[in-house]
Amino acid sequence: MNTTNFSREPWNKGKLVGQKAPLRLQDIWSIRVRLQIAENTRDLALFNLAIDSKLRACDLTKLRVRDIAHGAHVLSRAIVTQQKTHRPVQFEITGQTRTALEAWMHHAQLRSNDFLFPSRLHSSEHLSTRQYSRIVKAWVTSIALDPAMYGTHTLRRTKATLIYRRTKNLRAVQLLLGHTKLESTVRYLGIEIDDAIEMAEQTEA
Repeated sequence: MNTTNFSREPWNKGKLVGQKAPLRLQDIWSIRVRLQIAENTRDLALFNLAIDSKLRACDLTKLRVRDIAHGAHVLSRAIVTQQKTHRPVQFEITGQTRTALEAWMHHAQLRSNDFLFPSRLHSSEHLSTRQYSRIVKAWVTSIALDPAMYGTHTLRRTKATLIYRRTKNLRAVQLLLGHTKLESTVRYLGIEIDDAIEMAEQTEA
């Protein structure tokens, strides 16, 4: 038996692991303006809906037109059953997101039963999570952010983080994210660390 030892590099060597950072308000507007200037109808609709819906990538990419629209008109609220938990989650669709989605649906000539974001590859009916991940990396790179620090969960965390920072209403954020346990929301948002640092900054020694 060959007992020669060999070393393997850890899978995460040279990689940043852990929670992906949420976008700041100025980041959101920087990306949004760039997509508007580029007249990238699909990506603008995808970006805005990702922020509003707070859905996981697997749920966002599988949305059909009927999930968020009645005919050609996008609803102000939608309910989606999450793939991970099999529990329904409700989310708002703001005015600017509805406008972007209606423009995209008209441009792509989408019908009620169509996937909202069809894949441009023949191997898949809808945008894959891998494709979505590459799109997110392109968005953050376009505004000179480090793509290693951001990912698809960035879009899920962004609005939830903004809501928590404004309201400190953890229960509301839990409901919006569709978490079954409050502890999951605390860990997800990194609240304990952020709040501890904030309190430390406001305390004079």
